[in-house]
Amino acid sequence: MSISITGLQAHRIQAQAGSSVLEGRVRFAPLKSLWLCSMLLAVLLFGPATLDWTTLGLFMASTGCVLLFGHSLGSHRKLIHDSFQCPAWLEYALVYLGVQVGLAGPLGLLRQHELRDYAQRLPDCHPYLRHGTGFWRDAFWQLHCELVLDRPPELRLEPRLAGHSYYRWLERTWMLQQLPIAALLYLAGGWGFVVWGVCARIVAGVIGHWLIGHLAHNHGPTHYEVRGAAVQGHNIRWTSLLTMGECWHNNHHAFPGSARLGLFDGEWDPGWWMLCLLERLGLVWHLRLPQDLPARPEFMAQSVQARDGLATRRPCYLGRLWQALSA
Repeated sequence: MSISITGLQAHRIQAQAGSSVLEGRVRFAPLKSLWLCSMLLAVLLFGPATLDWTTLGLFMASTGCVLLFGHSLGSHRKLIHDSFQCPAWLEYALVYLGVQVGLAGPLGLLRQHELRDYAQRLPDCHPYLRHGTGFWRDAFWQLHCELVLDRPPELRLEPRLAGHSYYRWLERTWMLQQLPIAALLYLAGGWGFVVWGVCARIVAGVIGHWLIGHLAHNHGPTHYEVRGAAVQGHNIRWTSLLTMGECWHNNHHAFPGSARLGLFDGEWDPGWWMLCLLERLGLVWHLRLPQDLPARPEFMAQSVQARDGLATRRPCYLGRLWQALSA
């Protein structure tokens, strides 16, 4: 069965005759490995001596901030999927916080995401692209290596992204963007603040991103099946707050352009809650939902909730609180 690629991805991926996402080699990426290992070494060497309630609070607050505003809203829901609209200054701020997660530059992260999503929706793809090996091998591959396809499909980013001077600057300097934050933290609280506010935050963001990706492509319940796809997304309920709602990966595979990832009752989605709040403040608008996306004949409802159909847009928890306070 051929899989239709909808939305922005249909324009970004150009599969020429002979291109393949199956044939290639996984090779060690020295800079990628050094980046993570140096951060991890700093935490192991200096973390225990500098850990107290203040640095622990800093770690939790800074990690939560960059995961919510940076990775979930800025990098994923906005830059990659364009699932909501906002002022340019807010988009730039959110994407900058996404760089602070420490995964890659904004354009590099977008390219990785598009290739992986494209490949996963085909009948088969390289195990690197579908987290299709054992736990420890996948950890080594994803955290310390890169995939070099023999005949990769062409990825074309829209000019507003590929040619944007701000995004190109962030792409060139994404590792260096940790230095201003580190300097401010050092002035505020010394090396302990740097270790827990930068190094530990990056370690948690990078390893956590891989771990959730591995689990979300191998284990967990599903609402939908994308028929004919090489891999299915899975939902990981117990990580909803830790991942800011990014754990509802089966929902995301079914509706990749939706700004809301937790689609059913009990599926907590802090990223969506924040978008509801920002919408109330007039800072975001045109939030896309599954009902707004083109029909996809290749996916099939599996769970009782999915077969009952998606409800109309319900107020999220923050939206209900806002309504109560403003009544």
